[in-house]
Amino acid sequence: MDVTVPKLGSIKRILAEQVLRRSLTFAEKNFEVNFPRLLTVARLIATQQNHKVLIDQLADLYRSNPVVRSYLKVLQKSHPNVKNRLVYNWFVNNLLLGIPRQRALSIKLGVNIPNLLLVDPTSACNLACAGCWAGKYSDRNSLAPQRLDRLFEEAKQLGIYWIVLSGGEPLAYPYLFDLLAKHQDMAFMAYTNGTLIDEKVADRIIEVGNFTPAISLEGFAERTDARRGAGTFTRVTRAMDLLRERGAIFGVSLTATRHNVAEITSDEFVEFLVAQGAVYGWIFHYIPIGRNPDVDLMVTPAQRAYLAERIPYLRAHRPIMLCDFWNDGQYTEGCIAGGRRYLHINAAGEVEPCAFVHFAVDNINRKTLLEVLRSPLFAAFQKRQPFNQNHLRPCPVIDNPAALREIIRETGARPTHEGAETVLEGFLATCLDRHAEEWGRVADGIWAGRHGYQKAEGF
Repeated sequence: MDVTVPKLGSIKRILAEQVLRRSLTFAEKNFEVNFPRLLTVARLIATQQNHKVLIDQLADLYRSNPVVRSYLKVLQKSHPNVKNRLVYNWFVNNLLLGIPRQRALSIKLGVNIPNLLLVDPTSACNLACAGCWAGKYSDRNSLAPQRLDRLFEEAKQLGIYWIVLSGGEPLAYPYLFDLLAKHQDMAFMAYTNGTLIDEKVADRIIEVGNFTPAISLEGFAERTDARRGAGTFTRVTRAMDLLRERGAIFGVSLTATRHNVAEITSDEFVEFLVAQGAVYGWIFHYIPIGRNPDVDLMVTPAQRAYLAERIPYLRAHRPIMLCDFWNDGQYTEGCIAGGRRYLHINAAGEVEPCAFVHFAVDNINRKTLLEVLRSPLFAAFQKRQPFNQNHLRPCPVIDNPAALREIIRETGARPTHEGAETVLEGFLATCLDRHAEEWGRVADGIWAGRHGYQKAEGF
């Protein structure tokens, strides 16, 4: 099916890119004075009203909040390659130009186009972390570089310019930097254990410019090494030093468990991340899937309620953008998986709704991206989203497990590794039901307090 950009649209895009690139160069000469002018240009070019609103909000925050100004100064210090490729591609190609194209093609093609793809180039990993969500996949799987190259081209035709890499260990994939260099108009992020980032790799990251690593930590040395192996914390902090010295933009990936919630959200740890140069952080609540799932590692309802208050506080008071995938559901109007905003392609090519929902009906090695977006599994997800009107309860795995069971029954989706089906029945499923019920009571009270009405209706 034809998804080419109309000629007039191509001309507008080229003009917009030229104006924004020149404005970005101009803004760097006197950043504090000229950054608001750059936002004015971006607002004129933005085609989505919600983008214009967000730009206005950012301008207000820049004027009124010193934390936001400090945060943007960190970005300003990044290497020119990073600013001209990663930052530009993410802000302009992905947000300002990509999302409107996704919306237009969704209408034209009759299928929802997501904002990003999560892809595992390889399942191989140099570590064997306890409880790894991907630990039950075969460690011999790998996507061919030719298929990844074609996948990225298919993504761009649909307006998708934001690719997130996982695994396995993405930096163990031998063709990674060749693909990043070939697709210079895209922005890439990778969840990585960080231990393979030496001087040579750090130099390559700066050279390609369009790549940002999110390095996994469990807290300080004791907790990180306990899960990831002795000496891992030292190797990771050395990797951060190398990236910061070169002007790379990098962040962290934090798995919140019952045992480390207080540590990873402490002033001491967050200030450590800022001092190391981390610009952003993704917080994942432990999900009992993968290698040796353990429900006793899940955060308690009280801890999750704490995170719902603590993370917004840290965002407002520390120059690091922390995002909590579960408690920040209000910003995404619930679950983003199942092709609504993203999907997951594992290293065997199986197309899953989510990194934590290990079921599939399609394989990217046998179909195009557009074909897998028409998956009945994704349609079943999207017709139920949001799974709960209380966006503090967005997830079909830990918050609304009955919904996930119904989706799998309806579509006949197959588990993508041994043991994936345990979330549907038996001991683990019973534990998830109980956990969802307990959190639901707490979450509904918080939601009602925030929004001024009584208990939200669930799935």
